[in-house]
Amino acid sequence: MKQIGLIGGMSWESTKEYYRILNQMAAREFGGLHSAECIIASVDFAPLAQWMHRNEWEPIRELLTDKARALERAGAELVLIATNTMHLLADDIAASISVPLVHIADAAGEACVAGKLKRVALMGTQFTMEMGFYTEKLEKNYGLEVLIPEKEGRTRIDTIIFDELCAGIFEDSSRDFLITEAGKLIDRGAEGVILGCTELPLVVQDSDLPVPVLDTMELHAGMAFTLAVTP
Repeated sequence: MKQIGLIGGMSWESTKEYYRILNQMAAREFGGLHSAECIIASVDFAPLAQWMHRNEWEPIRELLTDKARALERAGAELVLIATNTMHLLADDIAASISVPLVHIADAAGEACVAGKLKRVALMGTQFTMEMGFYTEKLEKNYGLEVLIPEKEGRTRIDTIIFDELCAGIFEDSSRDFLITEAGKLIDRGAEGVILGCTELPLVVQDSDLPVPVLDTMELHAGMAFTLAVTP
């Protein structure tokens, strides 16, 4: 199995889930006491969150490219950014290393195509929903029509993610709001809902909605694991 490098900490709540998923996949694949060969380079999320909300992306780019290079030097044979939003910088990070960077939107897009979905809802941080880097990849590379919540909904979802989920706070009222917003997008014709923030699967499950729910964390980890075990 190839070494998987994880850039984590954004937030640690989802990073630990990546670690769990990868190890469960390894145990199922190989049996016994086998676990995933992986290296985690974790960041302090607080300054990154401040830079993001001040639209200061250069220090984030420098930090994450440094982490990616460190993972490669440590032996990582492929790299994951364990968060959706930071894929805004994926091209720069990929260019800084010589091993593959597994893109989370590719994992989501391939799952949509496999499920024969044409029109999908995207829920995540305001950056992911509004800045275009994610929706454009899904539209151009996978032929999808992407729907996002209205402005008020996007603002509230972003607040729930940063103020609650990233801090390990799980409120029933917030979960209900997320499900309601997803329902509105389904009413607009969404055939599936992409949970485009790695914290959202902590509170929204496939059984909560009448259409497929695409857990980008699970899909991303799965794509990486498949690459890691492919000769």
